[in-house]
Amino acid sequence: MNLNFSEAEVLFKEEVKSFLDSELTADLISAAKHTSAVFTEKDVAMEWQSKLVKKGWLVPSWPEEYGGTNWTETQKYIFSSECAKAGAPNLIPMGLAMIGPLLLGRGTKEQKDYYIPRIISGEDYWCQGYSEPGAGSDLASLQCRAVRQGDQYIINGTKIWTTHAHLANKIFCLVRTDNSGKKQQGITFLMLDMDQPGVKVEPILTMAQDHDFNQVVFTDAIANVKDRIGEENDGWSVAKYLLEFERSGGVGGSKSLSDIEFIRRLIDKIALTHNDKNFINPYMVKVAELEIKAQAIQYTSLRILSSIREGDSPGPESSMMKTLATDLEQEISELTLDVIGYYGIPFQDTSFGTNELAIGDETFRSIAGKYQNLRATTIYGGSNEIQRNIMAKAVLGL
Repeated sequence: MNLNFSEAEVLFKEEVKSFLDSELTADLISAAKHTSAVFTEKDVAMEWQSKLVKKGWLVPSWPEEYGGTNWTETQKYIFSSECAKAGAPNLIPMGLAMIGPLLLGRGTKEQKDYYIPRIISGEDYWCQGYSEPGAGSDLASLQCRAVRQGDQYIINGTKIWTTHAHLANKIFCLVRTDNSGKKQQGITFLMLDMDQPGVKVEPILTMAQDHDFNQVVFTDAIANVKDRIGEENDGWSVAKYLLEFERSGGVGGSKSLSDIEFIRRLIDKIALTHNDKNFINPYMVKVAELEIKAQAIQYTSLRILSSIREGDSPGPESSMMKTLATDLEQEISELTLDVIGYYGIPFQDTSFGTNELAIGDETFRSIAGKYQNLRATTIYGGSNEIQRNIMAKAVLGL
């Protein structure tokens, strides 16, 4: 197993660094650093997306005819890692990492030709309608109902925890079209407009007072049959296909290593400000432990890449990445909050472009909000408890 980059891959890494040096502005880095929300603010993400579109690097994993780069898995890893280390804003995943790949894999040619360019340009901004008040981890229990009338479906029901629904002009969602068989068998996957009288968006604020989530209420909302993905009542298999994209990938520990380096700088800065060298000592063991975990995740990513490069199956390691990475994210946020102490107590406005002065150092502004919002990482995308059950069955045969 060779975990070292080839000469060509090293040259590619330098090309990525050069691009980031020229296009990743200080304002974009600052905006990404100071947001406490799970997803980057729309304006910031779209500005970065437009730069990647111009370079042709927005959707490396897609087919070349739809904007892909034909990069190897290792090149994709290098690009993601360097973006994380440089502090680039996260792209909004609902279009680029969810419905886009789903359309490419399961959509009709007409759907791909229409929607893919609009996803890349940002003309269509998507949200995901899966969870309902009575259907979270048990998604198959959903009750949002769609009845076909000619070339349309009429939808009634509600979705909850719908990220960025207040900003989106499109939603893809799972609806119930049949109750006669097993609950997984009567579900259909539809795309529809948010900008119509039958769709109402009600905000849900997080503990950090960020407006990411919403409840979406459908009252005789309309979806066209041509905007169905897959066959009627086959939405469960379509949704499982999409979840492969939602739970896979990542930057293999690079983002976590960057966050750990931020903790080190923060500890040093506070020690210097208070002229207290002993301030560093209680944190060093914990910082080292987190760094070891991040490096383990990174090397696991490299092992997966090595397997793929040699034509082998990635193996069970890829199933563990979601659980390991999200657990580590939460541990890092907990330690960062502990380091700033009492400065984590007051509420701080982290909205993009705020004129409100930070309480304490400017670097403290988003730490408490990030800690609060990252409590959700082990729940969304399939809770870690469910993921461990899957691993126990698939890996240990339990």
